[in-house]
Amino acid sequence: MDQVIQITKDIKAGTIAPIYFLMGEEPYYIDKLSEFIEKNILNEEEKSFNQMVLYGRDVSMQEIISNAKRFPLMAEKQVIIVKEAQELVRTIDQLDDYLEHLQPTTVLVFCYKYKTLDKRKKVYKNIQKKGVLYESKKLREYQIEAWLKRIISGKGYSIEPKASAMLVEFLGTDLSKIANELDKLTIILPKGSAITAEVVEYNIGISKDFNNFEMIKAIVDRDQLKAYKIAHYFSQNPKNNPMVLTLGLVYSYFSKLLLYHGLKDKSAMNVVKNLKISQYGLKDYEIGFKNYPMRKVSQIISILKDIDLKNKGVGASAMPQGDLLKEMLAKIFN
Repeated sequence: MDQVIQITKDIKAGTIAPIYFLMGEEPYYIDKLSEFIEKNILNEEEKSFNQMVLYGRDVSMQEIISNAKRFPLMAEKQVIIVKEAQELVRTIDQLDDYLEHLQPTTVLVFCYKYKTLDKRKKVYKNIQKKGVLYESKKLREYQIEAWLKRIISGKGYSIEPKASAMLVEFLGTDLSKIANELDKLTIILPKGSAITAEVVEYNIGISKDFNNFEMIKAIVDRDQLKAYKIAHYFSQNPKNNPMVLTLGLVYSYFSKLLLYHGLKDKSAMNVVKNLKISQYGLKDYEIGFKNYPMRKVSQIISILKDIDLKNKGVGASAMPQGDLLKEMLAKIFN
């Protein structure tokens, strides 16, 4: 995030590199940076003759290099953006020749999604030396809450922890999907509003009462009635609440709770660091520590592995999702 901010600041200040190589597992910031470059280096009049967007599947490296060597027309620079550049993985080393004799009036941008260059290769070192090389790493689930707050705050809004947890559970860690949903909400809500669980439920269609976030909370609190109500709802809506996701999240919670039991230093800072959880999730582990002794947690982890095998049809005929959920809860609570 800091590097993204620095890159945009440099471009605004007129410090523009001859090559930007944007790579990595997370496409969100690659798209954002390429969009920023596309909009901010040339003015509208200059763009018609001096800006082109190419696609890796449609062009060769030699064609890209040939275009990059051209001079701009009635402008100081030309901008060439190569999208889906990962399609050029087999010939990307050909870029070395161009890097040895860069055209200073060309801004060449590669959007190399879901992959990274081999850091040992000459092409990697040359790009790093002569241009800007940015790696967009996938955020972990525990990092999403802070990212959400930053994005929302930048738009002039705030978001409740439960609302952010619901979005992450429903949309996963795909930043583009989350950002799209946030954009929809900011269009609807007046500036300065707080995005609440009710807002998310009404506008995005995620139930604020019947979701995996609430399921885990009910298990943590040993609220059996609530847990079984959610299980019943899940069994009635299996497509929107797949068993594999519920099992995975419950297993993740108890695996981390086992680690929590083993920590000598249970200070908030140490727990967040070692369990890789958000500050907001800390309370669930403090409550779980009291409600589930270490031996019981170990048993639950074994139970969940057994339920997972049954869900996959191993060692037993396929059971309905509702029955598996009830069995899981019965064995956790007993």
